[in-house]
Formats: sequence, structure tokens, C-alpha cells
Amino acid sequence: MRVLSQIAVASGALAAFVLALEPAASFDRVQARPSAPDTTENCPGLVAAPRFRVMPASLRLAALASDQVRITYIGHSTFLLESPRLVRIATDYNDYVKPPVLPDVVTMNRAHSTHFTDSPESGIAHVLRGWASDYGKPVRHDAQIKDVRVRNVPTNIRDFAGGTQQHGNSIFIFEVANLCIAHLGHLHHTLNAQQVNEIGRLDAVMVPVDGGATLDLEGMVEVLDSLKAPVIIPMHYFSVFTLNRFLDRMRDKFDVEMNETPSIVLSKSTLPSKPKVVVLPGR
Repeated sequence: MRVLSQIAVASGALAAFVLALEPAASFDRVQARPSAPDTTENCPGLVAAPRFRVMPASLRLAALASDQVRITYIGHSTFLLESPRLVRIATDYNDYVKPPVLPDVVTMNRAHSTHFTDSPESGIAHVLRGWASDYGKPVRHDAQIKDVRVRNVPTNIRDFAGGTQQHGNSIFIFEVANLCIAHLGHLHHTLNAQQVNEIGRLDAVMVPVDGGATLDLEGMVEVLDSLKAPVIIPMHYFSVFTLNRFLDRMRDKFDVEMNETPSIVLSKSTLPSKPKVVVLPGR
């Protein structure tokens, strides 16, 4: 019941968020990189301070500092990320759960109705799909857009017949404000050493916690242990029961914080010294 009441309170904060946002700035040219990056170097995941500061969106809609990024939970597996130079990114952009402003960049982890759309608005400058049009082949993105780098790591998914669809999902990684933030997408399996190394050390991770449609609960905990992100943000849960089941399992090793609004502002200097699960209310 506590989570439900927080979600109700969040609707007012999200409405204020919509009214306060400014138009998106114009973009620099996307620069593709020809080879796979050394992600361990680019995403060191260093924790600079023991204190974690959460800034409600209703109070922090002014311009971000150069070392800050704002994350707003829209619902299901869609988040809106904002960079200091006003690059706006929507994860798992689809036809059902929409951010309150038109994003500049959208990512779609897999071709599932609530995780992608074939009809993104014409004003979206960059549409990054997490699967290749050539079935079974991996897709690779590595783009620099103003102060944000966006790249992906392909993973496999289960198909509806119980088999494996090669490279059907992508984990998207966003490097912004000296932070590395990952969206695990519709992850169906634990990660091997090569994938963990390619992702690199993370500062924050958005993780599906339904425990069935994606990876099972124990498998997801194994993934989080391997990624070692100081901030863990749950997504893709279908009930309060499912969310609480994940939180109860995580409390053995992680702090849990229920945020009052759908938004937080992160910076390298304010990451927690002990990994923390931060629940952002949303649809």
C-alpha cells in the first residue's frame, strides 16, 4: 500500500515536470565509431563519495550542472534521461508509454509491442533499435550526440516456441556527465564475462524485475552482482507484489530507498558507497 500511495503522489510531480521542461536543443552531428570500444576504460564506475543525494524533479528542473544527469521513470521500461546539454533520451520508446516531451534520441531494446514502435515521431533525430533487420545478426550502435555517448551490447532472448533468438535484445549504455548508465532491456539470460567486460563498470542500471517474462529473480541478482552498479533502478514489474518480491530479495545485500517523485539527479560525487536500490514511482 505504501508503494501505491507513492505512485499516486508522483502523478502531481510528473505533471509539474511536463510544464517545466524547455524545448530540446539542436544536435551536433552523430559520429559513428568503427570498432568496439574499450568499455572498461570508458566506464570505470568509480565511487567518489559515501553520500547519495536524491533531488526531486519538482525542485530541480533548472539546468543541470556539467556533472549531473536527470533520470525520470515514465513507466514499464521507459525512462527519460536528460544531459547537461539538454540531450533527451527515451528508453524502450513505444506507442503506449510516452515521455512528457518529444525526445531527441530513442532506444528500443527488442521488437516487442511495449518496447518499440515502427512509427516514431518525425521530430525524433535518432532512433536506435536493439536488433538487426537481418534476423539473428547482432546490431551495433556507437554514437556521440553532443555530451552523450550511446552504445549497445547485444544479448539473446527466448522465442515464443521456447528456443533462442540470437541477438534479439540490446543492453544500451549511456555515457554522460562522467557517468555510465545501463538499461538492461528485456534481458533473458545471465551475462558472460565478455558481455560484462564490454558493458564496463556502471554507475547506475535500470533492471527488469518481473522475474518471469525476463530473467528469473536469482538470475537477475547474479547479473547485478556482476555489474556492481552503485545505483539500481527497478523497472518492468507488473504488480506491487512483483516489485516487493524483488525488493525483499535485494535487502539482504543492498539498501532500498523509495523515492517520492519519478525523477532523480545523479552525479559521480554523490553515488552511494554501498549499492542501493532506488524505486522511482511510475505507471
